[in-house]
Amino acid sequence: MGEQQGPAARVPLIEESEATGRTAELYDLIKSRTGLPFVPDMFRLVSTRPDLMEVLITGYTGVFNDGVLPRATREMISAWSSKVNGCPYCVGTHNWFLSQFGGSEELTHAIATADKPGELPLDERTLALMELVTQVCTGAYRITDEDWDRVAAAGWSNEEMLEAVFTAGLFAFINRLVDGFGLGTSMTRSRISRQSDADAGADGGAGTAA
Repeated sequence: MGEQQGPAARVPLIEESEATGRTAELYDLIKSRTGLPFVPDMFRLVSTRPDLMEVLITGYTGVFNDGVLPRATREMISAWSSKVNGCPYCVGTHNWFLSQFGGSEELTHAIATADKPGELPLDERTLALMELVTQVCTGAYRITDEDWDRVAAAGWSNEEMLEAVFTAGLFAFINRLVDGFGLGTSMTRSRISRQSDADAGADGGAGTAA
C-alpha cells in the first residue's frame, strides 16, 4: 500500500489511487456518504488507521445524515464551533456547505469574522441556541441547568439541544485533529471550500467533511 506525505500534514495521507483493502472500502463509503467526488483530506488524516477512520465516518454520519435540526442549522453550528475553536480551515468548509443549504452571505461572512454569537445576524431563538454552542466550545463544564433551561425556554426541544451540543462536541474533536496533524495550521482553505457551484452542488443527501 503506497503512502504519500500530504502537503501541510504531519501524518501520511494515502492517495485514493493507492488505497487498498479496508482503506479503499472506507474511501468509497466516504464519497457515498458525502456526495463528493473525492475523499476530503480531513478523513485522509487517519487513512493509515482504518479503525480510527471508521469512528470519524460514524460521527459524521450521525450528525449530517437525517437529524432533528435543519441541515443549515447543523452547518451553522459546525462553522461557528470551528470559528470559536480557532480553525479557519473548517470554518471555510462548513460555511461553504451552509451557503449550499440556504445560509445567507451575510451569515457566512459574520461567522468568519464575528467574535461572539451576539454579532451574528440571528433571531433571538436561534441566538439562544448558538450561545449554548459557544459555551460548549469555551467551557462546557461551566454550563448550568439554568443555561439549559434558558435555551429550552427559547423554544428548543431537548432532542434539538442534544443534537446541537453533540455537533459542537464533534467539531471540538475534528478541529483538534485538523490542526494537531498540521492540516489546518498551514492551510486555511480546504478543497471543499474552493469548489465552485459548477464543480459540486450540494443535494439533500450530501454529507460533509473538511
